[in-house]
Amino acid sequence: MGSSEGALGGPRKEPQIGSQIASLQACGLVVDVPGRADGQPLDFTVEKGQIWGVLGPNGAGKTTLLHTLAGLRQPRKGEVRLGSQSLSSLKRRAVSQQLGLVFQERQDGFPATVLETALIGRHPWLSPWQMESGKDLALARDALARLDMAPFEDRLVSSLSGGERQRVAIATVLTQAPHTWLLDEPTNHLDLRHQVSVLKLLAQQASEGRAVFMCLHDLNLAARWCDHLLLLFPDGEARWGRAGEMLDVALLERLYDQKLTTVEADGAPVFVPAR
Repeated sequence: MGSSEGALGGPRKEPQIGSQIASLQACGLVVDVPGRADGQPLDFTVEKGQIWGVLGPNGAGKTTLLHTLAGLRQPRKGEVRLGSQSLSSLKRRAVSQQLGLVFQERQDGFPATVLETALIGRHPWLSPWQMESGKDLALARDALARLDMAPFEDRLVSSLSGGERQRVAIATVLTQAPHTWLLDEPTNHLDLRHQVSVLKLLAQQASEGRAVFMCLHDLNLAARWCDHLLLLFPDGEARWGRAGEMLDVALLERLYDQKLTTVEADGAPVFVPAR
């Protein structure tokens, strides 16, 4: 970790949040789910300021879709676009400056501390062989503090609990400062307090002009925090739109093959599996 912001590559430009954010678009997109016939083509646009939730049962293709949107998997048909450009035509560094990804599962590739891991988020903004600057270090430490992980900065990530690792992963993307967040089960392993704090952080990111697109298992978290929903059915059918339109009991019961009972709490619907 160095302090030479302009060394070995010159000064770098920081991301400009606002009008330059490119929308993320699925254009006739059919994700490649092994063993399944072509599903319904997806045509939706994730705009800045929006929070999208992806719902569906196990095996519906939520994670596969997320990885396809990030450019980590090739679609079976159609394409992903960032603004007016095809994702496949962009260099990975440029993609990483716009898209940040939180995986559902991760493995420790090599021993690293919490702070070193958070600093990985600055790599898309560094020139080859350029060292992290004092500003990069400050960004990483601020992100860790916002995720209640500042006291752990010198701990090895391998020594952390599942929930602590999840918060480090989110802090790493916060350090990255992407325009669009792609998250696979961001509340996985988190206790209730940290679930709420993470979702508040994501809501703040959206309020500042970024976009959030996340896969969720918890229907009630999606109902409370998302303004748009994408429903993925096991047979490849899909529905998407504003959350108020998608939170239809009959539609959700068909999605999960489960009867639901609804109540209202704090002005929002709560869905409970019927006995």
